[in-house]
Amino acid sequence: MAKPELNNDMPFTATNYKLLLIGLAILVVGYILMSGGGNGDPNAFDAEALFSTRRITVAPIVVLIGYAFVAYAILKKTGENEAGK
Repeated sequence: MAKPELNNDMPFTATNYKLLLIGLAILVVGYILMSGGGNGDPNAFDAEALFSTRRITVAPIVVLIGYAFVAYAILKKTGENEAGK
């Protein structure tokens, strides 16, 4: 009876891990852009700081780009783990 061949190849290569780290860095930048806008005085309300374009528009777009980059890094096939191998 023949033993089944074990495939001990790693699912990700160094390229995948580099792309994942870049995507995670983009996510961190997006969340940093989204933070802030707080005020030390509970009786004062600064709408311009809280609802700035950076927090409402730019930061969510950067975060979505980061998540798309991470998804691409996970799904990317490199030369060593092509479907034909």
